[in-house]
Amino acid sequence: MPVFTAAPYEDVLGLITQVSVLLFTARIFGEIFQRFGQPSVIGEILAGVFWGPSFLGRMIPDLIGFALPATKIQGHLLEVVGLFGAMFLLLITGIETDLLLVRRLAKFALGTALGGIVLPFATGFILGQYVIPDYLLADPNRRLIFTLFIATAMSISAIPVISRVLIDMRLMRRDLGQSIIAAGMIDDTVGWILLSLVTGLASGQEISLMSVLTPLAIITGFIIFSFTIGKWCIETIFGFVQDEIKSQDKFLTLVVGLAFLWGSLSKSLHFEPLLGVFIVGIIIGEIPRFRYEVGPKLESMAMGVFSPIFFAIAGLKVNIYNLLTLDYIIITFVVIAVACFGKIVGAYLGARYIGGRDHWTALGFGAALNARGAMEIIVATIGLSLGILSQEMFSIVVIMALATSVMAPFLLQYILKHLEPVDEELKRLEKEELLGESHIANMHRILLPMREPKLDHLTDLQTLKFKLLERIANHKKIALTVLHVNPLISEKPDSKKSLDLLSRHNWNNLEPTFKVSKSKITDISSAILDEAEKGYDLIALGSISKDQSSEASSSIINEVVRLSPCPTFLVYADKVAADWKPKNILVAVNTSPSSKNAAELAFTIADETDRVLLLNVVTGSNTSWFQNFHEYAATRQTEVAINVLKSLKQLAPMYNVHVDDMIEIGHDVESTILRTAAKEEIDLIVLGTPIKSGSGRLFLGSRIEYIIKNASCPVVVLHS
Repeated sequence: MPVFTAAPYEDVLGLITQVSVLLFTARIFGEIFQRFGQPSVIGEILAGVFWGPSFLGRMIPDLIGFALPATKIQGHLLEVVGLFGAMFLLLITGIETDLLLVRRLAKFALGTALGGIVLPFATGFILGQYVIPDYLLADPNRRLIFTLFIATAMSISAIPVISRVLIDMRLMRRDLGQSIIAAGMIDDTVGWILLSLVTGLASGQEISLMSVLTPLAIITGFIIFSFTIGKWCIETIFGFVQDEIKSQDKFLTLVVGLAFLWGSLSKSLHFEPLLGVFIVGIIIGEIPRFRYEVGPKLESMAMGVFSPIFFAIAGLKVNIYNLLTLDYIIITFVVIAVACFGKIVGAYLGARYIGGRDHWTALGFGAALNARGAMEIIVATIGLSLGILSQEMFSIVVIMALATSVMAPFLLQYILKHLEPVDEELKRLEKEELLGESHIANMHRILLPMREPKLDHLTDLQTLKFKLLERIANHKKIALTVLHVNPLISEKPDSKKSLDLLSRHNWNNLEPTFKVSKSKITDISSAILDEAEKGYDLIALGSISKDQSSEASSSIINEVVRLSPCPTFLVYADKVAADWKPKNILVAVNTSPSSKNAAELAFTIADETDRVLLLNVVTGSNTSWFQNFHEYAATRQTEVAINVLKSLKQLAPMYNVHVDDMIEIGHDVESTILRTAAKEEIDLIVLGTPIKSGSGRLFLGSRIEYIIKNASCPVVVLHS
């Protein structure tokens, strides 16, 4: 067994120095270009050109080993760091890919991809067969293989470059951006299959029907495996990590580990690891909490460190001095022109006449997919290592790759001036922006503790709570965990009986997971809190009748609400009719974040035919002493109330509910709320409150406790 040894001291020192120099220079150049309104990726690529053999590397040869690798080992080590950058970029791109949106835009993406493959391949074939002179070929006797290689290289797009440009230009979530990514992945998948065929020919493999169908079958099988068995495995692992692992940044570790695992699977099948990373990114993006918790951390790591190094390394590989003769300059421009014509026109025709898009949108597809970037450099490196490309032709292909990458953002900026998003897209983007930082909108996992040791039937209050949870699930996919906590461990038959009854309940669109607390513990609140630490977004605590609300009631609720790592809500009600529905919902709102959360909770509870009334109470007084002061204060409160209601009403269309607003002036808030609830025939009152200190018990505040005791309808209190 070979002994694992470290790289030589000089190579390790060179790598550390090169990473430092390239990272700082790339960020500085990127900042300069951003200040001029251009994507930072251009500056990052040019930072590599600046240090490479095209500029400082030739002017000051002593820099070799400082910014440029001086040995093969240094080069390989630096390539690995660059590969990490591409992998993180593709991982983020996959997570940001909206499969539902891509499916809706599939026709456009397929049409664009078809045009973006066929015409570039055809023009590349003509270029390689009839235009490129013999002296640029590594072996003139193998021109057919060279021609097929050039045709394939012309068909490939650089998804990492395209992704970075779309992120820099804030286009990733636009319909255009999602369609470009989908079309680009189709282009690249077909391109890598073609490349595997060409490299097989270059290695002496005979071309046959099986040699064509085999890689196609392998990649199709890999994709099917990933989105079926692979997805199930990922979700299972995620559930285990979520429930059993308590380490900090556990999801970040899981996501990065899965990315490298899928990348290695892809590479073992003789495809680029970036394909596997992108696929696992899509799967991860379909699990809501992954995107919510890991996305920002991944983006910071990729955009702040690895991505700039990746693009700088691409720039390092350009050597313009090798091509400073008239013949080489002309051929370089011809290659760039053919590459641009084939990809831009091909993608345009596919999007325009197969996908049915308008002129400017179709042109946007062509401009974005024209970027070849580092993927083309990887392809060129493969061609050089197999003896298909000469060193001069390698440099020409690399320059073409960088030139098309630098063109992409400028062309897209020009096209975007003529491209306005449609109303449907604007509404989707507005919804994503408004709800992006909302805890209620990003709520996907709810814990429902149950503690009755002897349960023969569901009470009306429990049924009421279940109805509310089912309504929340109408707006989003909810993972509900029903936790049965029985302090009397010996009474296992009772626990089983309770769980059987719950499992027979008609949960409609909810698919609950049932758990029995494994801890031999008499402290029920500790068992609930232990489970709550496993990444829940909301705890739905037991329904309480109003005559018990003064205890707010038990020490269990007191402790759980105080110590809960996430928001909790309680339902207070007397006997409720079996056919009860919250057709009219009242939310008392003010300027606090708690009331905003309560309003959003009401929006998720309401159906399309229901009505949500946002009520803001302005307190006033008829006392003559302070009459003028109270009039002024009431006016100021009214102005604030108008702004609060306006901001909350903006959220209503995002949930597709009908909302009315009302400002009432009263002597006190609680009486005004109750009077309005009676007048408007309210079926449910929703209140939001922060956790308040009290004398040995959970203190909701005197106003909320007064409303709970005197309301004629159920009351939901959201603690946040």
